[in-house]
Amino acid sequence: MSPTPTLPQYAGANVRGIVPALLAPRGGSRPAWIPSVAASAEQVVLLVLDGLGWEQLQERRHLAPTLASLNGGPITSVAPSTTATALTSITTGLTPGEHGIVGYRMEAAGEVLNVLRWSTGHGDSRRQILPSATQPFQPFLGERIAVVSKAELEQSAFSEAHLRGCEPAGWRAPSSMPVIVRSLLARGDRLVYAYYDGVDKIAHERGFGDFYDAELRFVDSLVAHVRAVLPPGAALLITADHGQVQVDAAEMPPHSDVLRLCRRQSGEGRFRWLHARAGAQAELLAAAREHHGHHAWVHSRAELIEAGWFGPVVSPPVAARYGDVALVPFEPISFHDPADSGPYPLVCRHGSLTSAEMLVPLLAATSELEQ
Repeated sequence: MSPTPTLPQYAGANVRGIVPALLAPRGGSRPAWIPSVAASAEQVVLLVLDGLGWEQLQERRHLAPTLASLNGGPITSVAPSTTATALTSITTGLTPGEHGIVGYRMEAAGEVLNVLRWSTGHGDSRRQILPSATQPFQPFLGERIAVVSKAELEQSAFSEAHLRGCEPAGWRAPSSMPVIVRSLLARGDRLVYAYYDGVDKIAHERGFGDFYDAELRFVDSLVAHVRAVLPPGAALLITADHGQVQVDAAEMPPHSDVLRLCRRQSGEGRFRWLHARAGAQAELLAAAREHHGHHAWVHSRAELIEAGWFGPVVSPPVAARYGDVALVPFEPISFHDPADSGPYPLVCRHGSLTSAEMLVPLLAATSELEQ
């Protein structure tokens, strides 16, 4: 018997609902799961801490006294629980089945597109696979929102896909973030979007341990500094795109009986899509369940769409970006694809639907001047 996956609560407490709630007309009702201090604030800073899962934070509350003191609780990420998909859901307010950024690596124009690098096996693909056509919806409900993020990310194709039309307010050192946020609030911005990726990077490269703990202490200090610049009437709202699972060297290729039925793979190690050879879809699903059903949820694309993993609506063009069979581990393992590699082995990973990966914080605080 496999455990029960932690499914995205797209109609409720889910990352895709944050921005629509914050940008709703003043005086209107907000979902009950939005912390009240943010729901009633005149200005909100939405700070996304990439990779900070709820469970990892709860296990280390003593290292993050500022975060531990804030109001709120856990909400769900999206499926797969990966940066490209979740950030696009946060900024657009849409489910993966609607916005179409369906994973870290997805099939597009006959190739497998690495969404974060916007590249295929032939290199940079911005001209061949247009970001604005791949993800056609305007972020932040069409409002021009200031984005406080790394300056070097501003011109990336993925930024064009999920932050198109926003006002870049880039930083080159994290210490600049509170300074930039303060200036944006001072000019009257209703919503400021800020993004920091350090937790995710450290978890991937170093795993849980001294380096991760040091990063969490730093992030807690950063949160305190951002909170300190809030004027009266403003609120800080903190969330994340996903959590993490430490897999260490527990990486394996799909079984040879599975691979012989595949024409390619996409997705990532903890949400691996298998693309079947012509006419082999049913055989591939059976082989994958036989060899991997004891350590992963194994489902066909149709089953996952029917179960609502990607939202209540998945258009045919978006559905075509998924593979035929998904391997989604519930054990701390990763499925290897030789075409999916980076500069170093990943110690922590994400993408699956375990609670460690799917639950993220939604925490809020008002200005210290109002305490």
